[in-house]
Amino acid sequence: MSVDEALLSGDRFTLSRFLTQVENDDPQVRAVLDRLYAHTGHAQRIGITGAPGTGKSSLVNLLAHNLRATRAKTVAVIAVDPSSPFSGGALLGDRVRMHDLAGDAGIFIRSMASRGALGGLALTTARMVEVFDAAGFDVILIETVGAGQAEVDITRLAHTTLVVEAPGFGDDIQAIKAGIMEIADILIVNKADLPGAESTERALRSNLEIGYSETVNRKSGHQSAIDRVPNQPEEGWIPPILRTVATAQEGGSEVWEAIEAHYAYLQRSGKLKQMERARLQKELNDLVQARLVDTWREKSGTLKMEEALQQVIERHWSPEQAADWLMD
Repeated sequence: MSVDEALLSGDRFTLSRFLTQVENDDPQVRAVLDRLYAHTGHAQRIGITGAPGTGKSSLVNLLAHNLRATRAKTVAVIAVDPSSPFSGGALLGDRVRMHDLAGDAGIFIRSMASRGALGGLALTTARMVEVFDAAGFDVILIETVGAGQAEVDITRLAHTTLVVEAPGFGDDIQAIKAGIMEIADILIVNKADLPGAESTERALRSNLEIGYSETVNRKSGHQSAIDRVPNQPEEGWIPPILRTVATAQEGGSEVWEAIEAHYAYLQRSGKLKQMERARLQKELNDLVQARLVDTWREKSGTLKMEEALQQVIERHWSPEQAADWLMD
């Protein structure tokens, strides 16, 4: 059986070994990825992000359990961890909180190192998503590092993005900072059994109603945004705020109902195709830019770059002038 056939059939040993090659950017995987691409585009991609300590791993565990128990979906989990400063590998490894999922043949968990990538994702995460998609997994859960407000890359990769907050992180204003709120399709207050959960939800709700005030006021007469979310798809999606206690397996069904409602909204509104087009356009642009830079360096070498850099350092040229000279 060829590698392609083994991957398409979901062979776990081949899949695990191939994912390692993908993460290590092995040049031999490119041809296989090219052939697998025709078999992608079927999996539902869910992103889970938020600050460290909010319980993202526990929430992933809860969602995966719920998917298997109530929907019989096959699930792939990509957990992007901080990188070890010594080995470059995933600092946390395969998550301890997900160990009880390991015995389920319908779940595949893969930890990978961020390797310094900004935006909470490693550069090869998209490739891993493609492999899981081609391997036939119904749902792919992508958990980011949890770097804070810079986690916008997940919105390009995931169909639905969950932003996880939790009480006990000090100033409630931290929960509503610009950047992290704008990427949320669904807001989760995890650890909702802890003191301060109501305060965290209130802060999120207040910010949400400010950001979506025009839609909320037009449709609900100043009614709370979170009370109107299920009835919003024809004009736009307002992120619901849901409570979970992931470690106690509470709230998973409600979260998946919201995920399914959001996915249905994307399909009906045509935004699903728009998102996919925008994602692929950016990926193509990034690849073309990288190839052009590599080609330019091969033809021009590094001497011209050093000469231009020295002119900029000595303030003889501006960076714009140096770029124009290099392009000439």
